Amino acid sequence: MAKGGYRGGMPMGGMNMNMVKQAQKMQQEMLKMQQEMETKEYEAAAGGGMVKAVVNGKHELLRLTVDPEAVDPDDVEMLQDMVIAAVNEAMRSADADAASGMSKLTGGLNLGGLF
Repeated sequence: MAKGGYRGGMPMGGMNMNMVKQAQKMQQEMLKMQQEMETKEYEAAAGGGMVKAVVNGKHELLRLTVDPEAVDPDDVEMLQDMVIAAVNEAMRSADADAASGMSKLTGGLNLGGLF
C-alpha cells in the first residue's frame, strides 16, 4: 500500500484533525442534550384546561388530568378528543424543543443522519 494509504476511498491524511475533534465534540453535546431532553417534561391542555397531559422527551405519557366537569357520559367522544388533543400537543412541544436544541447545537446545519 502506498504511503498514507486509503480508507474508504479517501486519503487517510485528507481529513483535518480539527474537524474530527469538532465532530466528536458535537456528538458528545448531542448525547448530553438527548439525555436532558428525555427527563424534561412538557405539558399541554385541551378543552379550556379541562384535560391536561404531561409527557417527557421520550414521548412517554407521564400524567393525564381530567377535570370531572369534562366527564359527560352522553358525550364520551368529546372527552376522548380532548385527551388526544392534549397528548398530541404535549408531544409537539417536546418535538419542537428537541428541534430547537438541535438547531442551536448544529448552528442550523442540516446534518441529516451524520450522527
